[in-house]
Amino acid sequence: MLTTSLEFAVFLPSIFLIYWFLLNRNINFQNALILVASYIFYGWWDWRFLILIAFSSAVDFTIGILLNKTEKQIQRKSLLAVSIIVNLGLLGFFKYYNFFLDSFVDTFTFFGLNFSINRLNIILPVGISFYTLQTLSYTIDVYDRKLKGTTDFFAFFAYVSFFPQLVAGPIERATQLLPQFQKKRTFEYDKAVDGMRQILWGLFKKVVVADNLASYTATIALNYEDQNGITLFLCLIMFAFQFYCDFSGYSDIAIGTGRLFGFSLMKNFDFPIFARSVPEFWQKWHISLFSWFSEYVIKRLRGFRKWQVVRNILLIFIITGFWHGAAWNYVMWGFFHALLFVPAVLKRKRFKLPIAHGKMLPSLKESWQVFSTLICFIFLGVLFLMPSVSQSIDYLLSITDVSFFRFPLLPKNRAIAGLFILIIVEWFQREKEHGLDMTGINISKPLRWSAYYCLLFAVFYYGGVPLDFLYFQF
Repeated sequence: MLTTSLEFAVFLPSIFLIYWFLLNRNINFQNALILVASYIFYGWWDWRFLILIAFSSAVDFTIGILLNKTEKQIQRKSLLAVSIIVNLGLLGFFKYYNFFLDSFVDTFTFFGLNFSINRLNIILPVGISFYTLQTLSYTIDVYDRKLKGTTDFFAFFAYVSFFPQLVAGPIERATQLLPQFQKKRTFEYDKAVDGMRQILWGLFKKVVVADNLASYTATIALNYEDQNGITLFLCLIMFAFQFYCDFSGYSDIAIGTGRLFGFSLMKNFDFPIFARSVPEFWQKWHISLFSWFSEYVIKRLRGFRKWQVVRNILLIFIITGFWHGAAWNYVMWGFFHALLFVPAVLKRKRFKLPIAHGKMLPSLKESWQVFSTLICFIFLGVLFLMPSVSQSIDYLLSITDVSFFRFPLLPKNRAIAGLFILIIVEWFQREKEHGLDMTGINISKPLRWSAYYCLLFAVFYYGGVPLDFLYFQF
């Protein structure tokens, strides 16, 4: 079920009303409702996906209880190993089996040996990359004694499958989200209203900006050999903003929806389009994923010498790239981001304050820093736009053709207008939680509601062709 669909527009208020008006006195009933709603939401794509998420949840629920009952380190390590093997084994089979199979065959072919194995027709379960990391965080945290293994069935299963953020994050930590399922929740009007604002902003980013840009970028990418250089370059720029609005739009909808039910989900995007360096960009982009790998992978490697820092950065970005998809272009995407990340980290260049803090406009230096960071992100985005490394290289080479100086093929006016509104709003809201965060802003009620209705009008009348979220494929 898409969170931008009419089905979800009926589903969400129905669950909300039952949750707060019929079950508000019993936390177990509320958790049970969330679990049932989450399984309906997830099973809407394919009921077979429910078998996997239920199995993964059951394994880690059991392991958490067993970890509580033993203090012997060898047994605790064995239990943790079972969790890691089961979860990563499922993820590896459904997401990477054919990739490794093809790479294995290609290696034999490279050495002149004829070797073939039949590929399997495997359907990638939606969101498996996200909920696998979320449930793994639970067993790791229990193993590390940051959290006690729970015996509350409904709370744990609801934590793993919580429908607002199930299929594309944010990827929550057990220490942060699970306790919220184990305590009584009360309806807070101000938080619910703010959640509705964030949902509205997420819908605008996804439906008006991302979906309208998608028709343009897909057309150009599919026929890139027939396009002039300037159109190809413009397509990369548009794809970068499509990618951002699509994914951050989902996160806004998820966080806002969670707030409606009394939950606080972690911030996943912090206006990365205004980052002044690649490290700052990664502090603001897909925060939950990058911080997950930092916490559960890099911290265990340790090491503060320069070569160890470089090793850790390369490792985390290659893993991040590979996590995105079973293809070499994603690995290369992570590798090149690492190469851009390393110099700034070794120089220990950090920004303590947000861009143009306390000012209306950035300085020339800050403008150049934002521009150069965005250019890096834009050009590396070709590895997501095109299906292979070779096509990505061919695409970039086509930009350098003399046709670069011709007039480009432009996106629809509604896409350009939506993008303009997005940049203006997010610039002025860059130190807030989201684009429509009204904290500390004194705007008259008629003006506020006029803005809300304008955004709603844009969503309903200027939205592009409804499309799946890009991150569903990862």
